Amino acid sequence: MSGSSQNNDKKQSQGINIGVRSFIIAIGIIFLLMVATYVLTLFVPGGEYARTVDAAGHTVIDPAGGFRYVDGGIPFWKWLLSPFLVLGAEGSGTIIAVLIFLLVIGGVFNSLTAGGLMNYMLGKIVDRYGHVKYRLMSILILFFMGMGSLVGSFEEVIPMAPIVVALAIALGWDAVTGVAISLLATGCGFAAGIANPFTIGVAQGLAGLPMFSGMWLRIVSFILIYAVLLWFIRRHARKVERPADETGIAVEYVQDERMDRGLKLFAVILTAGIVIVLSSSFIRVLQDYTMIIVALMFLVAGISSVLVSGMSVKELGRTFIGGIIAISPSVLMILMASSIKFTMVESKILDTLLHTAELMAGNMPKAGVILFIYLICLVMNFFISSGSAKAFLLIPIIAPLAQLFGISTQLAIIAFAFGDGFSNVIYPTNAGLLITLGLSDVSYGDWFRYSWRFQLINLVLTSAILLLGLAVGYA
Repeated sequence: MSGSSQNNDKKQSQGINIGVRSFIIAIGIIFLLMVATYVLTLFVPGGEYARTVDAAGHTVIDPAGGFRYVDGGIPFWKWLLSPFLVLGAEGSGTIIAVLIFLLVIGGVFNSLTAGGLMNYMLGKIVDRYGHVKYRLMSILILFFMGMGSLVGSFEEVIPMAPIVVALAIALGWDAVTGVAISLLATGCGFAAGIANPFTIGVAQGLAGLPMFSGMWLRIVSFILIYAVLLWFIRRHARKVERPADETGIAVEYVQDERMDRGLKLFAVILTAGIVIVLSSSFIRVLQDYTMIIVALMFLVAGISSVLVSGMSVKELGRTFIGGIIAISPSVLMILMASSIKFTMVESKILDTLLHTAELMAGNMPKAGVILFIYLICLVMNFFISSGSAKAFLLIPIIAPLAQLFGISTQLAIIAFAFGDGFSNVIYPTNAGLLITLGLSDVSYGDWFRYSWRFQLINLVLTSAILLLGLAVGYA
């Protein structure tokens, strides 16, 4: 076989590839969760909180209106069809946007790989930074945490995750390390929420607090979490590390002017998209469109760069469609995961579970209450992954609950942000996690075995931060 043919095989091997085993395991886990949710609807009575419309036009729980039990349950046929019915339910626009986003990423990434641009970029980075790769790791982790913490990015970094995964493998690490550097770091930053508009911003607005006030404790949290995350990822990377020439990926770098032009064009357009996302923190109108903007910029960047680097239009079309087909199994996983919330809302047990949790806090000490608020948010995030949607549901309940026990609303909001963010990168009901694992060919089982230890360490750390805030009177 010729050298060029061997290289082409290596390029193709890095394309979109969702392993059958990974897919079956993920589908099996999600289906069991769907069954468990349906069983729950048979025993938990229906209930609902009174709701009102706030000054901004958002529907929120009205604490003064109270809670009442109502007829609940969901027909078996409706539960069975819930992965498809969810497309017509409230909030389906977000699900459809995520699915389109997923298919765009699959098509573009496959074209970048097949055209050789991905391999060329990896070779260039390894050639320049291979001797200081752990310094590069620390910078990348800080960058992705910053994206999550300062502008509330999560799904928006998914297009970059496969690139980081390929880079991690080229540097002698593994795919899990790449997912950790990118998505896990983003999730940690999202939860630390220095200026996250989708959790801290929305929650403080609902609670009547100045936007992004009380920042000092969130900055302290960011620094501590960054230190723990960097230690955790480096520890794993050193354990799995191999010499670059043993990774099975061709990363030899020989300068090619045509590839350089394509790479520069890709970097410029993608950087413009990142700048727009960053500007969404102070241009509020952009916040509802960041995912669309990133998808569009990634599409334009990918198509234009592979054409400039030498790929024909016919080949682009073939590889783009191939990428869409390869990533399409993830669509079913996302619809099934989304159906869990649909089942709970349709059966009217979501408010009942929340009311039960509210009653359980009755006789707890202050320290117990703030940790219980954290727990409530952790549990609810399993069913509702959207931070802003969860804020509209929970803040009208947990803010008065905190005040009732003499706990500052600011601290309750940090507990909410912690409960919302970290578990995004371990719960199988989170679409962003499922997409990233699919793109990276990492099974959910492998990811869980790697990340549960960090989640446990982080749970202890963040609980200590909440108790520290309580002790110093953070407000």
